[in-house]
Amino acid sequence: MFKNAMGKSIALLLGASVIAAGCSTGGAAKKELTLAYVAWDSEIASTHVIEYVLEKELGYEVEMLQVDAGPMWAGVSDGSADAMVAAWLPSTHESYYKENEGKFVDLGPNLDGTKVGLVVPAYMDISSIEDLKKPEIAEAVEKTIVGIEPGAGIMMATAEAIPAYGLEGWTLLESSSAAMATELQSAYDDQKPIIVTGWTPHWKFGKMDLKYLEDPQNVYGGDEQIHTIARKDLDKDHPEAYAALDKFSWTPDEMAEVMVAIQGGASPEDAAKAWVDANADKVKAWIE
Repeated sequence: MFKNAMGKSIALLLGASVIAAGCSTGGAAKKELTLAYVAWDSEIASTHVIEYVLEKELGYEVEMLQVDAGPMWAGVSDGSADAMVAAWLPSTHESYYKENEGKFVDLGPNLDGTKVGLVVPAYMDISSIEDLKKPEIAEAVEKTIVGIEPGAGIMMATAEAIPAYGLEGWTLLESSSAAMATELQSAYDDQKPIIVTGWTPHWKFGKMDLKYLEDPQNVYGGDEQIHTIARKDLDKDHPEAYAALDKFSWTPDEMAEVMVAIQGGASPEDAAKAWVDANADKVKAWIE
C-alpha cells in the first residue's frame, strides 16, 4: 500500500511543470528535466553532480525531486520524472526493478563496487549477524538495529534478516540516513555498541573505523552497482541529456570526494560544482 500510494502521488508532487519537460512546444522539446533521487549521501552527491553537468554544459533547467525509493522508481517508470542515477542493483532495489520492469530504460551502471549490510564499529567484538543472538550482544544494543528511511531496499532486506537469523524480539528502528549517521557518530565517539544499516560508498567509512557483519545466509546479496535509469522515450525527447546520462560513470573514490566535501560543510550544489570544475576531462567524456 505504501509503495503504491506514494508511487501514484509522485505525479501530483511534480505538477504540470514536470509534465511539460517531455512535451513539445513549437516543434522542439523544452530543455527541462526532472531528476528523482533518494536522500542517501551517495545519491545526493551523484544527482547534484549530474544536475550541474546537465545545466552548465548542456543548458538544461533541472528540477530535483527528493523522494523515497519506491516513488523514485515509480516516477521514472510512469514518466513523471525523467531519470535517476540512484538504482542499487541487483539486490537492494530488486523488488522495485521487478515491480516496474518494462516501464523504464536501464542505462547500466554508473558506479561499481557498492555494498550493503549491517555495520558496527570495529571495536565491537562481533563478526557475523549470527552473533546477534548472543545475549551479551543483544543486551548491549537493546535488541535494536538503527535503520534509515522506511521503504529503502536495505530496510526491506533487514526486515527479512531478522527472522532469517532468528532474532526474535529485535527492533529495526526507522529514521533517516542523516539520523542514522548521527546516531552512529555519537555512539562511536563514546565507544558505545551500536548496529546500523550501512552501505558503501558512504563518508562514514572515511571518518570511523567500521566493519560489515558477515552475512552467511546472503540476505543482503554480494557487491552491487549503482545504475542510471531513464524514462521511456527520453532518448527521443532529449537526446543530448540521454547521451550524457548514458555515459555518466565514476568511481567510489570520486563520489567520496563530493560526499566528504558536503559532510565538511559545503552545500551539495557547491560540492558538485567544485568536483565538476576540477574534473573537466572526465566530464567532457560524458557530454561528447
